[in-house]
Amino acid sequence: MNKINGYRVEEADSLVKFVCEGKLKGKTLTRIFEEYAARTGRAKGSVRNYYYALLKRTDDERVKNMLEGTDLRAERIKPFTDEETDRILRAILKEKSKGVSVRRAVLNLSGGDDKLMLRYQNKYRNTLAKQPERINALLKECGLDGGDEGRRKIEEKINELYDRMTDALRSENERLTALVHKLSDENRLLKLQIKNLK
Repeated sequence: MNKINGYRVEEADSLVKFVCEGKLKGKTLTRIFEEYAARTGRAKGSVRNYYYALLKRTDDERVKNMLEGTDLRAERIKPFTDEETDRILRAILKEKSKGVSVRRAVLNLSGGDDKLMLRYQNKYRNTLAKQPERINALLKECGLDGGDEGRRKIEEKINELYDRMTDALRSENERLTALVHKLSDENRLLKLQIKNLK
């Protein structure tokens, strides 16, 4: 059977078309992945991962043909250097020592950039899980202790509150993004109609 990364070629092509149609309707990728997952019985995370893996298959002629004429592309993410990682971790740890949640710290550090915020948060959580000794060394370097149980509980409550606020803002952002896409499409159509009148 002819497959690309585990999907039949027809299914990969169907996903590309589904994403293009969804974007034209102003839907976010998150929403598109949810809808495609519901339609196909696949997990949303699996659809998302497959989509990005597909976009990276620039060496495959079948994928090139599928993507031709679309504006779909995966952005390259530049990994953090060790110096950048330590700078980010120090800043987060200093904020945490003041009772600020990790999410609030990365939001402040990223200047409100959602993608950057997520990268900082993932870097912190991955380092905490895989390199706790690095976190401990930076805590000592900054003259901070490891924190206490009370502060951890407060941070959990703050994180819960922050998550609720973030979800509300994300929903509003998705609504506004969809509106911008819709207005952009209408603007393009009007320009075409004006051009055809000439």
